[in-house]
Amino acid sequence: MMDESELETELRNFGVDVHDIDDVDPVELSYITAYPGDEVNHMEMGKVLNAFLDMEEEDDWEPKRVEATVLRFEDEVLNTWYAKAEWFTGLREYRISETEFSTRVLETLDEDLE
Repeated sequence: MMDESELETELRNFGVDVHDIDDVDPVELSYITAYPGDEVNHMEMGKVLNAFLDMEEEDDWEPKRVEATVLRFEDEVLNTWYAKAEWFTGLREYRISETEFSTRVLETLDEDLE
């Protein structure tokens, strides 16, 4: 089982600017976006999710709920999103499509964070 520092290293290897990982079950991740506009960059969210999917495929990570906080700067929250453990498992087991997985995660963006 990965600890916070190993998980942070793996995410950084995928190009994610990790600000902090508070826990691994659920994963409580905050990262600084490379796109500090008005909305969360969906491709960047995909990069974060793909990192977890790749770690799972390599048997380095057991699917857990991922709770992400996207930071515009170190002290300014842009938005939050999450992915449930069963969504990762459903994708791996071909019970849901990549599109459905992405849609579910995108629907968790907290639009009321303004």
